[in-house]
Amino acid sequence: MHVTLTKLIYFLSLLASLSIAANAVAGSHGDHSHESGDHHAESKSFKVTNLKEGFYLLQGKGGNILVSQGDQGLLVIDADYADMSSALEQALGELGGELRYVINTHWHGDHTQGNQALGKTADIVAHDNVYNRLNSRQEVKLFNMVSKPYPAHALPDLTYSATMDMYFNDDKLELVHAPNGHTDGDTVVFFTKSNIVHMGDHFFNGFYPFIDVGSKGSVRQTAANIKALLPKIDEDTVIVPGHGPVATRKDLLAFHAMLLGTLEEVEASVSSGKTLEQIQSDGLSDTWDEWNDGFLDEPTWIGIVHSSLEAEAKK
Repeated sequence: MHVTLTKLIYFLSLLASLSIAANAVAGSHGDHSHESGDHHAESKSFKVTNLKEGFYLLQGKGGNILVSQGDQGLLVIDADYADMSSALEQALGELGGELRYVINTHWHGDHTQGNQALGKTADIVAHDNVYNRLNSRQEVKLFNMVSKPYPAHALPDLTYSATMDMYFNDDKLELVHAPNGHTDGDTVVFFTKSNIVHMGDHFFNGFYPFIDVGSKGSVRQTAANIKALLPKIDEDTVIVPGHGPVATRKDLLAFHAMLLGTLEEVEASVSSGKTLEQIQSDGLSDTWDEWNDGFLDEPTWIGIVHSSLEAEAKK
């Protein structure tokens, strides 16, 4: 895996922070500068942004957290790392209201380790496969990480298979399973009245994503899932990605085009008989240079696409 010194130092700091080792992926925040690490500092604090009335974005060290606040209390989407739980509870306490629900967009530790603290009082909601993975030993081989089974109170209390509706704080939430995209247990959450969507790690805004092929994820299916969801997203939709700055439909379309374009290029190289090492040496076309300024560099992304194509070929 080819990384710059800065990215290597950042990566190692993420590894050191894990108590239940799981996937470590990261992003940026603010405007579309794509700079790594700004809201992943080791200060154990969250940047809180008011997106619109009753909705807050919390950015700490792991995935983006969306909070719904209203008369019924608090609902949060994703829960960051375990070592961020005290800071998360403090941030939620400052917003005010009883925490009622935690929705996990998928099983990775940078989105679920906080279940251990929040799950003591709140109900946890996720896809069936998230329960299965959090309740068993998991690996993320790219990062040489192992996740041990979570304690019972940190597992989802409510699960679903395809879609699920929730009514909370005068809004209707539509939970949609996006199958075999980032993982096999991804949930995309729509707040239908407020026109906000949390995409989970189906969307890394502005840089190459991590697709967990080992958890039955697929680059091609991630793109297909995004395409299927686009009719529910308009120009005014506030889009919260799993990592990176708050986005627009235009940003999501650009990400979708990158997935398809880089997949096509790697697939063409494989078809021509090139090895993974040769494809990484050749690199992608200059079209995708701007996506190379995040946590994963181009050779690593090529490796993920290649492994996804290999997994497809074995089916």
